[in-house]
Amino acid sequence: MKPLMPLLPLLLLATLGLSACDRDAQLRTTEQRSDIPPPPPRSGVIEVNFDRDVAPGEDFYRHVNGTWLRENPIPADRSSYGAFTVLADRAELQIRALLEKLAKKEQHDDPEDQKLAAFYRSFMDEQTAEAKGLAPVQDLLDAIDGLTSAEALPAFLGEWAAKGLPQPLSFWVGQDARNATQYIAYLHQGDQIGLPDRSFYLDEGERFDTLRAAYVDYLADMLTRIDAIEGDDDAAATAAAEAVMALETRLAKAHWTRVASRDRERTYNRFSLDDVNTLTGDFDLRATLTAAGLDGNDALIVMQPEAITELAAALGDSEWSTVQHYLKLGVMREFAPSLSKDLVEAHFDFYARTLRGVSENRPRWKRAVSAVEAALGEALGKRYVEKHFPPEAKARMERMVSYLTQAYAQSIKQLDWMGERTKLKALEKLGKFNTKIGYPDRWRDYGALQVEEGDLVGNLRRAAAFESRRERDKIGQSVDRDEWFMTPQTVNAYYSPTMNEIVFPAAILQPPFFDMYAEDAINFGAIGGVIGHEIGHGFDDQGSKYDGDGNLKNWWTDEDRKAFEALTARLVEQYNAYCPLEGHCVNGALALGENIGDLGGLSIARKAYLLSAGKLPPPIIDGYTAEQRLFIGWAQVWARNFRDEEMITRLKTGPHAPDVYRTNGVVRNIDAWYPAFDIDEDAPLYLPPEARVTVSYTHLTLPTSDLV
Repeated sequence: MKPLMPLLPLLLLATLGLSACDRDAQLRTTEQRSDIPPPPPRSGVIEVNFDRDVAPGEDFYRHVNGTWLRENPIPADRSSYGAFTVLADRAELQIRALLEKLAKKEQHDDPEDQKLAAFYRSFMDEQTAEAKGLAPVQDLLDAIDGLTSAEALPAFLGEWAAKGLPQPLSFWVGQDARNATQYIAYLHQGDQIGLPDRSFYLDEGERFDTLRAAYVDYLADMLTRIDAIEGDDDAAATAAAEAVMALETRLAKAHWTRVASRDRERTYNRFSLDDVNTLTGDFDLRATLTAAGLDGNDALIVMQPEAITELAAALGDSEWSTVQHYLKLGVMREFAPSLSKDLVEAHFDFYARTLRGVSENRPRWKRAVSAVEAALGEALGKRYVEKHFPPEAKARMERMVSYLTQAYAQSIKQLDWMGERTKLKALEKLGKFNTKIGYPDRWRDYGALQVEEGDLVGNLRRAAAFESRRERDKIGQSVDRDEWFMTPQTVNAYYSPTMNEIVFPAAILQPPFFDMYAEDAINFGAIGGVIGHEIGHGFDDQGSKYDGDGNLKNWWTDEDRKAFEALTARLVEQYNAYCPLEGHCVNGALALGENIGDLGGLSIARKAYLLSAGKLPPPIIDGYTAEQRLFIGWAQVWARNFRDEEMITRLKTGPHAPDVYRTNGVVRNIDAWYPAFDIDEDAPLYLPPEARVTVSYTHLTLPTSDLV
């Protein structure tokens, strides 16, 4: 069966009565004949997705997206499905087409083409993976068996870190948050436990009791499958699994909460290499760093010291067989999805079916695309943008970013709760913002990465070692400000506080986020809101701790910081009250940065649209005012259905509020939304003016001729 085209682009074209080919042909004809005016802009409103039975003031999210939500159930291989997924699926199909074309040819003149083809073929060769069984990782399991005592463990873990192999010490290399001109190694608590978060080990309730029991069963089953337990004694396997669970629970108790781990000042704990072993007692962390090649600087940043201290203690005083089982299970978490069918299914059964509610594994070609992207992402990205990214999209985005930046500058100057000294520093930071759109100016070099035919796990391991070496080699080098941390085919965007930059990959620049043929209002509400969101991260509760050069440095007066925290505390309180499932609510403190980004982003996007419109009244298109189109544009991008299991996991681990609140929770705080849709005080979403949170100054109105 041929893959279906994504729904949203089809629906957009259907509202025009044009196929994609018809539209492109019309545009080409228009470009060729100067006497024919360009087609009028469209509204960008996807009316077929609306639920007219739900009033805007009752539930704006479902008013705009209700029909789409009903008619787009979650596919069996997904834990959620939404507008982001539709575009990601489209990019995935485009990448698949590129890879399959390359894979059909045995030899290529371009070395990157050869590597892409060989990597993809190695993943698609299910027969070879089945025949090899556990063999591709047996050397790793044997190496763990060869460890006879805790004394040898620090150097061993460092050697594995250097090779990019799974082990419980999560190192990464990034800019020094207090000196953004230099790279330094960071140590994070991240990979110590097998469940998504400490709360899964510690929270009470039937859901978590059931998950913990299922996890022990999974651990016992996996230990048996890899022959880590002598004989076929189920009781022995269960006892070994329970011992690993006890070890991980001990580690989870020492883990910082995700709210605490958001704090950029608390997580900056600098240790000199001479003093680093004071953190880990008998565990020689200095030996680990040396073996990992991370001792090129004289210091290390430890993000959650207590968690690292407890890990070192637990590895030293636990039963040695339990430590070995723990390490082996870490190997299987990483590689089981790429081994024989029985191991793939065992891993999927717990981590997808039980933990996330997913009933079917993704087709092998999708998993192959993901693996190649992880290993050779920019090589794929180079080919993706050549075929699928129009240059005019970048030019229009740059124009929008310019207006968003102007709007932020005006807003900062007009803030009534911020003093002049802090305003000057904020404007200085804004003036140093860098913007990256579409794809890198300089592509990553994969010349040193070796890819072999028929060796899937070997390719995965070599790719991990290649990336580990690339990261390690940054130490001592000048900061590469051209580096991207997302590939062009990624449907997402990000802000980097140490780079002080906003980045928008090519793949997100499609409807409903960005419509080249729509009038500006819908685009300012959609991608403009996303741009504003990312800029806003530079001024949220954590991003605002960095200056314009990317350094963790306080540039606020105490009075202004206090006023800002009072505002954001009200936002935390609002979102704490949102509970998508009974007994499972949004953690307003965990989601604070993203909620500030959403609220400030859409508010500033509206102001930027007003600046772009000038004094001319924006048009009414398809019966919608510009004000309405802007808010609809924001709502359209968040359409998403969730499985309950995935919703619970996201509430516990994710920094974003569920999509319904990214819409409703934002618009009800913006004064202009109320008159745009005639929302009165009887509407369920109505917030009294004094209860609304305004993190930016946006009290402007459109020309009156646009009002209905």
